[in-house]
Amino acid sequence: MRARFAALLPDGLAGRFMLLLTCALALASLVALVALSFERVRLDRAAQAEREVERVLALVPAMDAVEPSLRSDVARDASSRFAQVTVDATPLVPSTPTDTRSRAVEAQVRAALGDRRMAVAILQRDNSRNPPGRGRRETIAISVALPTGPGEPDAWLNVTSSAPDGRPGDVEGDVVLLVFALSLVAVLGIGLVFVRRLARPLGELAKAAAAAGRGDRSVRLLEEGPRELRAAAAAFNDMQARIARFDAERMRTLAAVGHDLRTPITSLRIRAEMLDDDELREPMVRTLDEMTVMADGLVAYAKGSREIEKAERIDLAAFLWQLCADRGATFEPGAEAEVRGRPVALSRAIGNLIDNALRYGGSAAVRLERDGLDAAIAVEDQGRGIPSERLEAVFEPFVRGEESRSQETGGAGLGLSIARNVIVAHGGTVELENRPEGGLRAKVRLPLSNLD
Repeated sequence: MRARFAALLPDGLAGRFMLLLTCALALASLVALVALSFERVRLDRAAQAEREVERVLALVPAMDAVEPSLRSDVARDASSRFAQVTVDATPLVPSTPTDTRSRAVEAQVRAALGDRRMAVAILQRDNSRNPPGRGRRETIAISVALPTGPGEPDAWLNVTSSAPDGRPGDVEGDVVLLVFALSLVAVLGIGLVFVRRLARPLGELAKAAAAAGRGDRSVRLLEEGPRELRAAAAAFNDMQARIARFDAERMRTLAAVGHDLRTPITSLRIRAEMLDDDELREPMVRTLDEMTVMADGLVAYAKGSREIEKAERIDLAAFLWQLCADRGATFEPGAEAEVRGRPVALSRAIGNLIDNALRYGGSAAVRLERDGLDAAIAVEDQGRGIPSERLEAVFEPFVRGEESRSQETGGAGLGLSIARNVIVAHGGTVELENRPEGGLRAKVRLPLSNLD
């Protein structure tokens, strides 16, 4: 259920924040609409009561001043569509009910008329004059005693007034929608500005983390924005610095080991060559030569990982053409592409791939293409390939392909490791695959710097 609900939400932080603001604003508007509707009902009722009090206070002096026989005419003239005024022998409201509103209206009338007999009632009644769907009407009834002569029957001024019984839906829908739309646009507009400023550092953090995952230890984040984002950026930068120091120390150790091994290996080789027994000398010299290759590989591996070189724009077509010309490989420039990188390091990395193709596959064909935002480089040979289960393992230091890839002409198994480290440090990727028609294909992707 939770997964289904999450699938309905926008994927980005900005979209989810906008949805949250919309829902919050809609709920707040609904609450405000209900409160406004009930407040309007209360104000309408209070205004109706005020009007009736004023009507009664204006009619009573007039009734007192005219002849009793003319009171009915005055009452008829004072009546309207929603208010009925009559002069009767009996009061319409015998006594004031105990509810708060009826008592409050009576107090208003009594404050102006003094001790005159009167009664006020506020009732809910059905009325045939109600328009369809308008519900019941609230009726205010006021009875006030009028003075009469000796022996004359009692006279009562009866006033009734009806008004629609307001409901929350009585608020004008068009006005509510307009207010809600304007509020939504204003809130979302302001919210969008802030959420973009909030999401931008998170996007930068994601890009930096991806680059760090590819082995780029130079990427850093600006420590700005809210406190939590500053803390995250600071933690990321500290992590990058620690890993960079660890890598540098590891490479220095590897380089020192490889360098220090050269002297004793050379000494042992000299002594081995002085042996008179050919059967003993040849295996020893061959083994020491392999150890020399491994020591040189360690130095080259450490040097390639810690080498500091200024990055610059590189025209890949010309760059690859020169590499292929120097090594005797064929080059097919399928597209123009420019990347930003360290020329010497990239030359070593891609050169290792070409050298492997020439050494183990007998030939090397290099092709350059553009694929979206990346430059795609393919190095193909016509050898026997590598077992699929070892395609990833051969990128590890000192791991080589199968036995059929001549061990006599091979190196220490560090060429692919060096190539991957350099390419990953440039924000790219490298992978191997066996070609259906035979041979191995090395695929390199590097981010373009000359995007149209």
